[in-house]
Amino acid sequence: MDLPMWYADTDVERYLPETTESRRSPFERDRARIVHSAALRRLAAKTQVVGPSTDDFIRNRLTHTLEVAQVGRDLAHALGCDSDLVEAACLAHDLGHPPFGHNGERALDSAAEGIGGFEGNAQTLRLLTRLEAKTTDSDGKSRGLNLTRAALDAATKYPWAVGEAPTPRGRHADGLPRAVRKFGVYADDAEVFAWMRHGRDDVRTCVEAQVMDFADDVAYSVHDVEDGVVAGRIDLSALGDRVRRDDIWATACDWYAPDLSADMVEAAFQRLRRQSAWPQTAYDGNRRTLAGLKNLTSGLINRFCQEVQAAAQQAGLVGRLTRYAGNVPIPAQTRAEITVLKGIAAHLVMKADDRVTALAVQRELLAELVDAYWRRAPEVLEPAFRHDFQAAGDNGQRLRVVIDQVASLTDPSAVALHRLLVGDHAS
Repeated sequence: MDLPMWYADTDVERYLPETTESRRSPFERDRARIVHSAALRRLAAKTQVVGPSTDDFIRNRLTHTLEVAQVGRDLAHALGCDSDLVEAACLAHDLGHPPFGHNGERALDSAAEGIGGFEGNAQTLRLLTRLEAKTTDSDGKSRGLNLTRAALDAATKYPWAVGEAPTPRGRHADGLPRAVRKFGVYADDAEVFAWMRHGRDDVRTCVEAQVMDFADDVAYSVHDVEDGVVAGRIDLSALGDRVRRDDIWATACDWYAPDLSADMVEAAFQRLRRQSAWPQTAYDGNRRTLAGLKNLTSGLINRFCQEVQAAAQQAGLVGRLTRYAGNVPIPAQTRAEITVLKGIAAHLVMKADDRVTALAVQRELLAELVDAYWRRAPEVLEPAFRHDFQAAGDNGQRLRVVIDQVASLTDPSAVALHRLLVGDHAS
């Protein structure tokens, strides 16, 4: 087996040793396993910001994930990371998200409060190493996709347990307060997590995870604005009033960047609006303005990635920026410009009063669904989760299986199963 350039034997080890006659690199095989996973397919029916059935144009978690993967792959190639490894991490980064996005995450975190909570990134690790069926050990226990050590590490944004998690601050891309602590592993997945972090006794993220995280930030900041423009909620040509902009920048700083001042965000906006592709007239849906909007989005993505590449070149990092050889340098002005886009989408799209009631209904639905599964388990669980429930050693482990079951659902299947299970019980 030929190692990808600049990577070591330990980086391509798998928890369960494998033999293969494949001529693909270990990271190409990792990427393929994620592409063919059921968890990736389910993202097509999971909320990104707006529900996936709202509009044909609106992005869901799958389309968002594919866009993150494209941005991440290109940036990895420019920096000297293995592109297949970074793309695998990007494809995996949202696999653990439950129905209804961050709103569903809040509901499941409350339901799992007594067993260590719920967090989408910790659920991603659990899915990759346990829940997604691909490999089993000699005892018949599922070991998930059995990815390489480097791939699991690259998909881990928060390499720490809940006890080490920082206090949440700001808001998510969907406007919800960051109430759930961000962490990357549950207590009963500590063994595989320790194997993954072999040689590390800190909470530093590897370079490939940093590239994935930046690609995620770029993709949703740019594309949320694009979606808002097409939906008629954002007119980028109508931001000439400084008083109005200050209201937007206040939202941007409150939600995403409390360390920035309104003047710093305003300066970033002025840099962005000087781009030749920045629209001078309102979007009207014809092919000319649609082409202009696409040129703007591609130009913004290219701008942000080139700024990072330039910073890496200036620091002498390009060419061998892999694993723990350094950090991805993100210039302060780039962060501020991304914050501008997040703020525009947040203030003009996500601060809608009509969303508050819908969000409360979603959280109640998932809480009732967890309760219904708990009362009727194991019979109502899917076969794989039924087996997990029966093999669990105590009620805490059994509740975690119920949480796994609910987290695996899509938005439509959660609604349908709630109607079936809760409706039946009520009658």
